[in-house]
Amino acid sequence: MSNNYTKRLLLLAAVPTVLATLHSSAPASPAPTSDAQATSTTGTPPASITLVGVVRDFRERSKPGGHPDFERQPARGFGHYCDNVQPTLSPNKKPVFKGGGFKVRSGYQWKNSAGKNICWRLYDPARGDIAGRKDGTTPDTGGIVSGETFSTWFEDNLELNVSAPLALTLNRQADGSYTFDSNTDPQCVALGGFFPIEGQLFGNPGGSPDRNFHFTFELMTKFTYHADGAQTFTFRGDDDVWVFINGQMVIDLGGVHGAIEQVVELNRLGLTDGEDYELAFFFAERHRTQSNFKITTNLQLETVQLPTVTHAYD
Repeated sequence: MSNNYTKRLLLLAAVPTVLATLHSSAPASPAPTSDAQATSTTGTPPASITLVGVVRDFRERSKPGGHPDFERQPARGFGHYCDNVQPTLSPNKKPVFKGGGFKVRSGYQWKNSAGKNICWRLYDPARGDIAGRKDGTTPDTGGIVSGETFSTWFEDNLELNVSAPLALTLNRQADGSYTFDSNTDPQCVALGGFFPIEGQLFGNPGGSPDRNFHFTFELMTKFTYHADGAQTFTFRGDDDVWVFINGQMVIDLGGVHGAIEQVVELNRLGLTDGEDYELAFFFAERHRTQSNFKITTNLQLETVQLPTVTHAYD
């Protein structure tokens, strides 16, 4: 067994004390103050919310030790693919591959009555929603080889990835929502996109532009549902994104594609007023053309638990 392999095994068992941050304003502590705590202390919402998740770095499939799903073009071409992931999380709170999905016809997303893109699973004509369209009838996995390859996207695997904690800071806007936007974040703007592990972990792969394009990111958070709060969660970006609330899929942005947006209105989900629920967020960047990432929400999100990872870095 190599010394490097031994070191990674030892790191796997420990929670690092150093967090990677996207903002200089992100707290150094690995246990940031929750939004609920800050609000109860000051009487007003905080200026920002910091959430801690796990980023996993991969090598593209053409490289030694590369992952077969990274830099893979779907059989039916680049684009938005749905229904390749099970609608509920696994018992260990991970997304599960199902396959048999479909490509969404360009320009024909499922939309709510306000014209905003929504998950096809939440489509409800009684609400005035507008139906989207599938692009043909041929099933396509959206560039995912199999359930076995997908199972390593959000799990530590010493042969295929290396992971680290990542703190993401959402800043409060004038309308009371919280946002992180790679199009306006200074560090992202300087790099030309969302590249939170630039030059770290496996390092940049080379090529042009020489950016670290091959990684996944997951967040496990919680919030309190308020029936009268008009609560929403919106994501815009690329590539694959799946969001689950109370274990149920509410955003389905699978595939290798340009930036796409979906919103979930929580009053569609049958939640109980005043109860706490988990929101699980899963993101993958698999193709070197671009990397966009924007979260907007008025939920008072808190990190559920700190991640256990294979690598500590600053």
